[in-house]
Amino acid sequence: MAYGSPDGLADVPAYYADIRGGRPIPPERMADLVERYRRVGIEDSNPLNAITEETRAALERELAHEQIPVFTGMKHWRPRIAEAAERALATNADTIVGMVLAPHYSRLSIAGYRDQLERALEETRDVRLEFVDSWHLEPGFVELLADRIRGTDAHVVFTAHSLPARIIAEGDPYKEQLLETSEAVANAAGLDDGDWSFSFQSESPTGEPWLGPDILDRLEALHADAVDDVLVCPVGFVSDHLEIRWDIDTEARDKATELGMRLERIQMPNADAEFVRTLAAIVRRHLSVPSPS
Repeated sequence: MAYGSPDGLADVPAYYADIRGGRPIPPERMADLVERYRRVGIEDSNPLNAITEETRAALERELAHEQIPVFTGMKHWRPRIAEAAERALATNADTIVGMVLAPHYSRLSIAGYRDQLERALEETRDVRLEFVDSWHLEPGFVELLADRIRGTDAHVVFTAHSLPARIIAEGDPYKEQLLETSEAVANAAGLDDGDWSFSFQSESPTGEPWLGPDILDRLEALHADAVDDVLVCPVGFVSDHLEIRWDIDTEARDKATELGMRLERIQMPNADAEFVRTLAAIVRRHLSVPSPS
C-alpha cells in the first residue's frame, strides 16, 4: 500500500480533496500545489505512480517461486486499497499480507491504511489478515541506507515527514522509531555522533504545532556551526515523490544554496533489487514461508 499521487495536473484538486476529507483548500494554496507538481514533471501522466508499480511488479517477480501475487492499493488515489483487497480475494487467498511502503508506525498514518484494509475484508471471515505495522529496523533496509551514506565526508541529515506534535502526548511511537532507524543506519555506516542529525520535513499548514526541527531550520543551525556540506538521507520515505523532489530537491537545495552550502541526497530505494528483496523477506516472514535460498 502507498499514499498515492494524482495521475496528472487535472487530478490535483480531487486528490487533495480526498486527503482532506472534502474540506476546501484556499485557491492560492491549490495553485501552489499544482505548480509544484508541474515543476517536478507531472503534466498528463505521473512518473511517481510508475515507481510504485515498478516496485509492485519487482516484488511479485521476487515472490514468483512461492506463487504469491502482489497488488497495489492507494490510501488517497487509484487503485484504492479496497480495490486491491477485492483483487486479492479473487485469487481465493486464505491469507492476505498488508504492508505499507512506509517503515514507521503512527496512528495518524499506518493505522489509516489498516482501517481501510480491514473494512474491505470485514465481510470475508475466512481470510486471515497479516498486517505489517512497522519495519523500521528491518536489517536489509538499514543496510541499504547505510550503503548509501557510508564513506561520506558530508554531515548526514536523516529526514521524515512531520506530523502534528500532539502525537507525542498521545504516546505515538512514530518519532521514537524514526530516531531508532537513524541511529541504526548511522552506526551501520560507521558515523560518529557529531556526523549526523535528524530533522522533519513536509509540514502542512494546519494551524497547530508540528514535530520539528524542520529541515530548513536544521540547515540554518548547521550553517551556524560552520557545516557547509550536507547529505540528506530520507528514512521515512522509500521512493521519489513530491516530498522528495520538491521539499528536498527544490526547497532544501535552494535554502542550502542561499546559505552557501552544498546539499545532496541519497538515491531513493524505489524498485532497487536489494530493497525489493527486503520487502520479500518481510512478506515471507509474515507467511512463515522460507526463502528460496
